[in-house]
Amino acid sequence: MDPALPRTPADRASPLLRDRVRAVFKRLPKGLAGDQEAIHQMRVAGRRLRVSLPLLGRKPNGKRVRRALRVLRALTRAAGASRDLDVGLELLVAHLGELPSLSPEQANLRRRLRAARTRSRGRMAEALLDLDIAGVRHDLREVAARKADDLFTILGRVRSAREAEGQAVLGGLATLGERYEPDELHALRRRIRRLRYTAEVADALLRDDPSEAPALFKSLQEQIGGLHDVHVLARWLEAQGQALLARGRAAEAETAWALQAAFDAQGHELHARFLEGRPTEQVARGLAAMGRTRTAA
Repeated sequence: MDPALPRTPADRASPLLRDRVRAVFKRLPKGLAGDQEAIHQMRVAGRRLRVSLPLLGRKPNGKRVRRALRVLRALTRAAGASRDLDVGLELLVAHLGELPSLSPEQANLRRRLRAARTRSRGRMAEALLDLDIAGVRHDLREVAARKADDLFTILGRVRSAREAEGQAVLGGLATLGERYEPDELHALRRRIRRLRYTAEVADALLRDDPSEAPALFKSLQEQIGGLHDVHVLARWLEAQGQALLARGRAAEAETAWALQAAFDAQGHELHARFLEGRPTEQVARGLAAMGRTRTAA
């Protein structure tokens, strides 16, 4: 092809697929070693690839793709608990750091969370080592070697994903209304994340400049993520209180529950801000932006 000629959208699909594959395994060594940022980036890359494979692959329902998706799902889940505890520890440390001094009970809860995080990282490393990493690397190399599917087919899959996930998110937000339901919001967050990564694929194939869709979905994803983080920490503190009370350590239990109440209150505050941002309108804008495709010259 004459290098002076403009690139066509079809030129972009196969390199995009290869880049998505490489990104996952680039972070794996440091993730196995317990590096917090590498764990996060590994999960993000794995999720991006889980969305990209069915959109870009020539045989999205083939054995190799299905096997790869199973392993990628297990990989991101294995790292999930460790990441939640990493974030929870950061939140707790920041909250306690605002206090003039720590009580022995507060310091002990911080130690317990650090110990739980350390144990979780060990379990994560073992779970990752149990995965068939060599097998999934081989499958993904074969999928990438076949190159991506044709642009017309990919765009059809993007439209289908946009419609299905968009309807589910809008319907879920309408059902929730103003109710604070962290678990249900977290389920919607997963769908919003898939919309974001689908929009990124569409932009990479069809636009020289990104649409506003990925940024809109990312903002919603991060807002709900903040709710999820404080909710997970509050539930950990609640469980700690129950366990400590059962052991006759009432003062520590009361401290855990006081901290739980503080983080539950923070969750409600974050939810109020989320609603002030009119999330349904943001989703609608993102979906509209995804629908306004323009083939790059």
